[in-house]
Amino acid sequence: MPIPSGRSAPDFELYDDTNKLLRLSGFKGKPVILYFYPADDTPGCTKEACNFRDDYSAYQKAGITILGVSPDSVESHVKFKKKYKLPFPLLADKDHHVCDLYGVWGPKKLMGRDYEGVLRTTYLVDSDGQIAHVFEDVRPSEHSAEVLEALKSL
Repeated sequence: MPIPSGRSAPDFELYDDTNKLLRLSGFKGKPVILYFYPADDTPGCTKEACNFRDDYSAYQKAGITILGVSPDSVESHVKFKKKYKLPFPLLADKDHHVCDLYGVWGPKKLMGRDYEGVLRTTYLVDSDGQIAHVFEDVRPSEHSAEVLEALKSL
C-alpha cells in the first residue's frame, strides 16, 4: 500500500544518474515530484518520462523538483536520460529499499505471469516534506498533465 497523503515523506538517499548521492531531505523548502516507475527505456516508462520532460518548463516555473526512481542501475539511468534528453535526476533503487519504504513494490501480472515489481506511483511532496498528493495506477501518457493540475492546489 502506498503511503497516504498527509504524512511526512520518508527520507532516503539514493545515487542519481551522475553517481551523486541525493537525499530527499536535501530538497526541503521546495516541492518535489517523486515518481516511481518500473524500468528504463520501456514503452510506458519512456512515455511518462518524456511527458515530464516536455512539461519541464512548467515545473521549473512552479519551482518544482522532479525525481524519477526505479530499480535500474546508475548506468541504465545514464543511457535512458541521454537517449531521451531528460532534464531531471533519475535515482537508482537497485535493491528496491525505497520502493518498499513508499509501499510501491508489490505483486504484478504481465501476460499471465506473476512477479514482484514497481507499482507505478507518484508522490507530490510539499515544501515542508509532507505528502500532499498520491497518484496511483498512473497512466503514463496523461500523468504529467494530471500532476500539473494537482499542483494548482498547493
